[in-house]
Amino acid sequence: MPRARNNPASKQRRKRTIKLASGYRGSRHRLIKTAQQAVEHSGQYAYRDRKARKRDFRRLWIARINAGARSNGMNYNRFMEGLRKAEIGLDRKVLADLAVHNADAFARLVDIAKSKLAAV
Repeated sequence: MPRARNNPASKQRRKRTIKLASGYRGSRHRLIKTAQQAVEHSGQYAYRDRKARKRDFRRLWIARINAGARSNGMNYNRFMEGLRKAEIGLDRKVLADLAVHNADAFARLVDIAKSKLAAV
C-alpha cells in the first residue's frame, strides 16, 4: 500500500504561511521553516502591541491635555479634578483633541474647572 502524505492539506498549510510572510526580507518569505518562525513571532508582536497601543495613546492624550492646561495656568491633575467636580464627562481622547485643534473651547473648559475648584 502506498504511503499517504496528505499532500493537498500540507501544501495548503505551507502556502498560507508563505502568503502571511510575503513582504518579509531574505529567506523569511521563501523558506517554510524560517517563514513559520517569522510569522509566529510577528503574531506575538502584534498581540503584545495591540495592548501597548492603548497605553501609548493614553500617555499621548495626557501629555497633550497637560500641555493645554499648563498654557492656561493649570496643571493636568487640578484640571481633571475640576472637570470631575463640574460633572463634565469628556474622555481624554476628546480633551486632547480639543487642546490641539480648538484651543478656545479648551480654555473655556479650563475656566470652568478653575471656577469649580475655587468654589469648594
